[in-house]
Amino acid sequence: MKFAIVLLACVALAVADVSHLDDTVVRFDSVVNPDSYQYAYETSKGIKAEESGQLKNAGSEQEAIEAKGAFSYQSPEGENIALSYVADENGFQPTGDHLPQPPPIPELIEKALKYLAENPPARK
Repeated sequence: MKFAIVLLACVALAVADVSHLDDTVVRFDSVVNPDSYQYAYETSKGIKAEESGQLKNAGSEQEAIEAKGAFSYQSPEGENIALSYVADENGFQPTGDHLPQPPPIPELIEKALKYLAENPPARK
């Protein structure tokens, strides 16, 4: 039984599609300091990424790391994907043309929200 399992694993490995694994790093830069860092890399398949981060409000109650970065690649469908982001005490905030966008708020609802913000109901 063990022989059959090993044989099946070897056959699966031999026929597996590993063409996606031939990506190699062609550029890598990295700088790490006590209160900041930055890195960037690029692969032979055109994947690019970069990020920099720094410690904000060091030693205080509001101490936080802020990171800013971007990456890009080509999707399996051939679409160029580019995303930039900020990650800080407010969370991960990505931006990119491929990300879904909320529909516009209808004018009447926007007016109602503005009115409620300016005239909050009395609390009991």
